[in-house]
Amino acid sequence: MRWSQIRKMALSLPVALLAALLLVGINETSYQRSHQAVDEMAQTQHTRAALNRLLQNMLDAETGLRGFLLTGEERYLTPYEGAVATLHSNLDALRSSFADSPEDREDFSQLAQQIGRKLSEMALSLDLRRQGNEDAWRFVIFTDVGKENMDAIRTHALALIERADRRAAQNQAHILRSLLLARLGVAAMAAIGLLAFYMYLRQARALQTALQREQESLERERDRLEGLVRERTASLAELATHLQQVREDERGHLARELHDELGALLTAAKLDVARLKSRIDTTPPEVSERLRHLTETLNGVIALKRRIIENLRPSSLANLGLTASLEILTREFAQHSGIAVDTDLQEVDLSPALQLTVYRIVQESLTNIGKYAQARHATVRVQRHAAHVTVEIRDDGTGFTPGAVPAKSHGLAGMRHRVEAAGGHFAVHSQPGQGTVVSANIPWGP
Repeated sequence: MRWSQIRKMALSLPVALLAALLLVGINETSYQRSHQAVDEMAQTQHTRAALNRLLQNMLDAETGLRGFLLTGEERYLTPYEGAVATLHSNLDALRSSFADSPEDREDFSQLAQQIGRKLSEMALSLDLRRQGNEDAWRFVIFTDVGKENMDAIRTHALALIERADRRAAQNQAHILRSLLLARLGVAAMAAIGLLAFYMYLRQARALQTALQREQESLERERDRLEGLVRERTASLAELATHLQQVREDERGHLARELHDELGALLTAAKLDVARLKSRIDTTPPEVSERLRHLTETLNGVIALKRRIIENLRPSSLANLGLTASLEILTREFAQHSGIAVDTDLQEVDLSPALQLTVYRIVQESLTNIGKYAQARHATVRVQRHAAHVTVEIRDDGTGFTPGAVPAKSHGLAGMRHRVEAAGGHFAVHSQPGQGTVVSANIPWGP
């Protein structure tokens, strides 16, 4: 706002007040009536301002709550809680203002009911968001109930404001009729007062226009920044997916190299040992023991090579399918870790990429259980549904607080990205001492 506009508004208000004082002093006969009209206008303006504050508090509460629902950051609840705290006091202050008019009382009663419904709806959304019930609070916020409540609140508030404006206009008319009874000299003062009032309205309108332009500029800048954030987020997600695919490709390449090159070398070495052993007729006991130990060592290295290859790129996934691969994975994990694992695996017909996603989720979850959970029992379930596949890994270990997981722990983040990249939903439910449940819903198609 420019300084010249502020100065003009500051000058117009004292001129209008001076003209009003002169009018009251000159027109003794209409003093009581004019005074009463001015009081009523002040009360009307107070009521109108209170209604506007009420609407603004509702807007602040809804804006703050939406910010918290979309971001999960507690700082967005500060305007929401402040607005809710003042709404009831605003309603109590306004109730006495409409006691004399049955029509106003009816509209105010409807307004209070709609505000109560809106506050209940926002409180429900907040509770659902804090409970982590994503689907429920999104359903509540994206229905038309909230919009209908806000529209009803605006309708009743605008009706009260409109009648307040009509009363203000009637009181102004009373003052003007009283001025007509005054002496001719009052006309000049009235003209000055009206001129000052007109100047004030004009400057107020100019100020409102300037503020509106500034608000539009801020909104454009906000939209631009939000677009940049969305663009950067999409780029990072695409990069993470690419890096994950590169990692799987490298694993597959390394598995093939180990199978082809190292496997051939170990097999040749084993055959050479067997050939040497068969050609030596009278082998001293020490040499026979050395040859036997070398054969066992080669068998162990071959078995280790196979385990490494299976961890890098499970061949059973391509040869036997997802269900058989998961059974092999859980059985080997149980043998290696000593943790009992139950399985409930339904046959699912997924693409190779989605099969690998499910396999990696189970593999990473079992790895975390073996490292951190201190569990005695685990359960792996794969269930088929009409539109998606549900994967659930449950253990009875020590559990943890999901929000306290350090940022450098990439296991859960990697699983979440795999599932979300496939268009699914990933969730971790855990509490200290109550075990952990890792679940993923993956659609059949992309």
